[in-house]
Amino acid sequence: MSLLFVTTNAGKVREARDYLDADVTQFDYDYAEVQSDDLGEIAARGAREAYEAAGGDDPVIVDDSGLFVGGLDGFPGPYSSYVEDTLGIERVWELAADLDDRAAAFRSVVAYADGETVETFTGEVPGRIVAPRGTGGFGFDPIFEHDGETFAEMDTEAKNVVSHRGRALASLAEWLAER
Repeated sequence: MSLLFVTTNAGKVREARDYLDADVTQFDYDYAEVQSDDLGEIAARGAREAYEAAGGDDPVIVDDSGLFVGGLDGFPGPYSSYVEDTLGIERVWELAADLDDRAAAFRSVVAYADGETVETFTGEVPGRIVAPRGTGGFGFDPIFEHDGETFAEMDTEAKNVVSHRGRALASLAEWLAER
């Protein structure tokens, strides 16, 4: 089976190849991202659009992820990329630093579209917001701690073992195996 992963991030493609028994190819396509509080809606709409743009030969997968901070009522959630670009991780840390509830979760929804069906698969990893630590990863990794270590302190392999995207991809892999 061949799958097109709609992303500009080659690291995400490598991660998908680790989980999926498929030929995963990167498809660089900038779909129109619907504004929604629901990661599943965003990913599903993107997958439908990308499938059409790719010509409808191979199924596509799209992932949408976000950081959800409990004490901030889930902010930044699906707006994480925009918040990182505009506020930055230091300012998000400052918002969370004095909260009683710094529990957080990284969530990812991977949407699969093949022209007949669109299915979504969710992965989540729990953690908490901490002062920035570490030099690896990207995005909010330096302020997201899971089991005593920030994602930025983990090497790529260790992070992928527990990642929210990996958990969503594992669910997709199970679903594909049952088809």
